[in-house]
Amino acid sequence: MNPYFVGFLFPVAVSLLLRKRRKAEMKRGVQVEVGGEPGYAVRNYRFEQPVETHWEGVSTLAELFEQSCKEYVYMPLLGTRKLISREIESAPGGRSFEKLHLGEYEWKCYAEAFKSVCNFSSGLIRLGHQKNERAAIFAETKAEWQVALQACFRQNITVVTIYASLGAEALCHSLNEAEVTTVICDQRELKKLIDISGQLDTVTRIVYINEKGIPDEVSLARNSTSWIIESFDEVVRLGTEAPVEANMPLPSDVAVIMYTSGSTGLPKGVMMTHRNVLATLSAVMTIVPALGSKDIYLAYLPLAHILELAAETLMAAVGASIGYGSPLTLTDTSNKIKKGTLGDASALKPTLMTAVPAILDRVRDGVRKKVDATGGVAKKLFDIGYNRRLAAINGSWLGAWGLEKLLWDTLVFGKVRAILGGKIRFVLSGGAPLSGDTQRFINICLGAPIGQGYGLTETCAGGTFSEYDDTSVGRVGAPLPCSYVKLIDWPEGGYLTTDSPMPRGEIVIGGPNVTKGYFKNEAKTNEVYKDDEKGMRWFYSGDIGRFHPDGCLEIIDRKKDIVKLQHGEYVSLGKVEAALIVSPYVENIMVHADPFHNFCVALVVAAHNELESWASQQGIKYSDFSDLCQKEEAVKEVLGSLAKAGKQARLEKFEIPAKIKLIPEPWTPESGLVTAALKLKREVIRKMYDNDLAQLYA
Repeated sequence: MNPYFVGFLFPVAVSLLLRKRRKAEMKRGVQVEVGGEPGYAVRNYRFEQPVETHWEGVSTLAELFEQSCKEYVYMPLLGTRKLISREIESAPGGRSFEKLHLGEYEWKCYAEAFKSVCNFSSGLIRLGHQKNERAAIFAETKAEWQVALQACFRQNITVVTIYASLGAEALCHSLNEAEVTTVICDQRELKKLIDISGQLDTVTRIVYINEKGIPDEVSLARNSTSWIIESFDEVVRLGTEAPVEANMPLPSDVAVIMYTSGSTGLPKGVMMTHRNVLATLSAVMTIVPALGSKDIYLAYLPLAHILELAAETLMAAVGASIGYGSPLTLTDTSNKIKKGTLGDASALKPTLMTAVPAILDRVRDGVRKKVDATGGVAKKLFDIGYNRRLAAINGSWLGAWGLEKLLWDTLVFGKVRAILGGKIRFVLSGGAPLSGDTQRFINICLGAPIGQGYGLTETCAGGTFSEYDDTSVGRVGAPLPCSYVKLIDWPEGGYLTTDSPMPRGEIVIGGPNVTKGYFKNEAKTNEVYKDDEKGMRWFYSGDIGRFHPDGCLEIIDRKKDIVKLQHGEYVSLGKVEAALIVSPYVENIMVHADPFHNFCVALVVAAHNELESWASQQGIKYSDFSDLCQKEEAVKEVLGSLAKAGKQARLEKFEIPAKIKLIPEPWTPESGLVTAALKLKREVIRKMYDNDLAQLYA
């Protein structure tokens, strides 16, 4: 072997081995003594006490926003794409789709945004909103949402957040329970409010966000209700003409009552103080490197979700730019984008974005489908490049590093990165654990690390967070500096903190980010919130986790998702679903286990393209997709694919569904079968498919 080559290779190998050893030895979380129920508690290795605020002299979200606007005066803050036209396109089968022709982003700088906030804040008071009344924001994610939020904070108005996809019953419940008097909404949501106007007890004012075509709904609302109805722009004008002095909140004041998406029953309103949210933001500041005014953030997740609300609030705090988009206009090939028009990511070229696992899974599947469809040399190159980079990420010094990495990035992965604008440097994934397969795929193809976070609405999204240099998969990182994370025994499920090789148990989170509780629901609050003898507040998550030796947490189960079968075997529904959803035929899946039987079954939302492609290859004739899903051959094929996926994931035989029902229609938030974060609403699905489930067990 060439001695010069050996001389080059040896230091590279040593460097990689040392780095791997340092990572293996590094403690990201350390054990800590805490009060309350006995358990195994861990804190962030860098902070002995929970962090409360990162910004000197700032103790509320209103102060944080004002400070940023004074510091980053002329930097761009809020960006919205110009709507050039809406067009209706026809598709085979008589269906029609709305397509949008969108232009470039138009920006408001920090000073302009602050002026809008102050004027809208004053305008709300001039409109008649009283002290101690609550305002709800019921709209899709957009710049006006953020302006309204900050405006309410300046008058110490508690904001009630409601998912735009919420059904009529849950919407009525949320508005009435919170005694909302003013609702800020957009066109589609105004229609929903008109439909239930007779059932709303306290709403007296509606502020609608200006958009084309909305006057029809306004006229209908004025004719059929007694509400005071004004446009967003008119409220800003009222405040401009007659400014009102700010009524700034205290840290202990409730900033937001956030209604959960209600995966079980009616939604609950989580009361978050300014102190709670600020603690999470401060903790994230210590984890994500170099957040600042050079960053551009793509906002498209629901702002009624704590992950998005916290992310946008943090972006504004560091001088970054926030460009608004939507899941249906995200990429050049998104459903609502007119052919030849740039998607939001291509137009914005963001450096940062958040995502829930379901969206990242779709990005992964979309790229794979495109690569498979292309075939030939392009597919072979992709597969080789991917496997070479995968070897490197897994720690092999024989994988693609240095110049070879640069070659694959240029030759293969640059085209993938262009899908999301080509500039992404960090992706924050939250809402549920991300599969290792998806995490590696996104990391390689986007060339950006994924920060896996674990938190809940009840903890203001704070809990754990994987650090920038942690390339491990299947874990959700060490505790954030604002939180202590404790595992407590759950003997009924067989999870104990004394388990070997790792302590296991129910995850309990404590710290200043833990919220006050559920609005007007003391019984439920007392059930899952506890204050210890040292004054720390703890939230009992119901999730089951285990701590790795380096102090990082892994989510392994959920108490509510465990069912005991007839012969005593335990089935973790969520674990099984996560293993089976990798089947190419599965768009979504809900596993169901009846305690009076010794096997489980599943409802499978079938993936159109894959199942139709298989049917075409097999020469199977069918009238439409619904008919295909009824075919015995199709059911048998998907069942076989699930069995294969189950075996690869080392599931037990009783965990793999013995029978399935193929569902042709997708489960969407609009259908009420999944939450806005795309989590299954098990009880709703069970009720809707009650007869089908009974047939599977017949």
